[in-house]
Amino acid sequence: MSNIVAIVGRPNVGKSTLFNRLVGTRKAIVNEESGVTRDRNYGKSEWCGKEFSVIDTGGYVSNSDDIFEEEINKQVLLALDEANVILFMVDAELGITDLDMNFAKLLRNIDKPVYLVANKVDNNNLIYDAQIFYRLGIGSDVFCISSASGSGTGDLLDAVTSHFENDFAEDTENLPRITIVGRPNVGKSSTINALIGVERNIVTEIAGTTRDSLHTRYNRFGYDFILVDTAGLRKKAKVSEDVEFYSVMRSVRAIEESDVCMLLIDATRGMEAQDVNIFRLIERNQKGIVILVNKWDLIEKDNKTTIEFEKQVREKIAPFNDVDIIFTSALTKQRLLKGLEAAITVYKNRSYKIKTSELNRVMLEVIENYPPPMTKGKIVKIKYVAQIPTYSPAFAFYCNLPQYVRENYKRYLENKIREHWNFTGVPIQIFMRKK
Repeated sequence: MSNIVAIVGRPNVGKSTLFNRLVGTRKAIVNEESGVTRDRNYGKSEWCGKEFSVIDTGGYVSNSDDIFEEEINKQVLLALDEANVILFMVDAELGITDLDMNFAKLLRNIDKPVYLVANKVDNNNLIYDAQIFYRLGIGSDVFCISSASGSGTGDLLDAVTSHFENDFAEDTENLPRITIVGRPNVGKSSTINALIGVERNIVTEIAGTTRDSLHTRYNRFGYDFILVDTAGLRKKAKVSEDVEFYSVMRSVRAIEESDVCMLLIDATRGMEAQDVNIFRLIERNQKGIVILVNKWDLIEKDNKTTIEFEKQVREKIAPFNDVDIIFTSALTKQRLLKGLEAAITVYKNRSYKIKTSELNRVMLEVIENYPPPMTKGKIVKIKYVAQIPTYSPAFAFYCNLPQYVRENYKRYLENKIREHWNFTGVPIQIFMRKK
């Protein structure tokens, strides 16, 4: 059985700060603004040889009409159901609030270990003030901690891990990472929810709903990989709030740490300039790419609609247009599995290695049939080709005058490589080196 700890409580008590301390990275966005965390955020932690998962949740607010708070509450209840141990966090500086009292009533009906954690205890006076939380009737003790400095977290973890066996969590470091990216409100969270069959991520019609980069393990239909949901990427000029800035930074980092990116575009709006910018960002980072055209069910179609739409997309992403374009719908789950199949194929293409003898046999004949054009009266002679041992496909062409080989000829060589070997969805690097 998995060891899972859920951190819960009302908004702005320091749940994400404690989450970041336990997982050892700044994975969750922390801000003084209330309600920054919305979805469930997962991370791995270890204490005294015992590994466990940690769930960060949004602040629970009872009797609210706000659409976000209603969805956050659903995510909190899912975390409570999933966890083995629950950390109920309160604010020692503010004392007991009505929200704390209401949430405590909910927790008293849960038959699981619940620990009351008084956060922001940064001096001895607050330790005495924290004794008021015994009135909540949760647990037999109040753990006074400071999630910012780490004070008191050791005693808390000793108590938490006493419920766990020395059962190490599954290693997910070597699993493929497939990241879903795109502009705000194109259906990234809806796509992940449709794929895993669970309301894992909050979905609303309001752009910017997702803030953190959320990791979900997908282990179905013979596939096993990490699926990452990200915040929407807008143009820099339109990013004004600090929280959105950090969300965008998390999304860019998620792209950098991924193996394959599934770029979602909105079928009702087409391939816009920001979609192309995101595509180029993925390409510059040498990541695999699959383009999913979401909301295809909303388009009025004839027998040429798909062909014309695909042609427009390929024109905008040229010259690198050896990419799968799949028309999907998160609402009807249309062709979503086909999108996953394409992403896994791209992952395999990205790590494909060509035998050096085969590479030279094919490419030297190609070069002989169409040698590099003369530049400044100089004749370029390419004598040998080798694939460089990198994470993404890269090829070195050894010649006498590498500085005279132009970009258009490098693109010709890349196209010939793609003709003979399957590198669909994978950027290829061509290097000219002195023989």
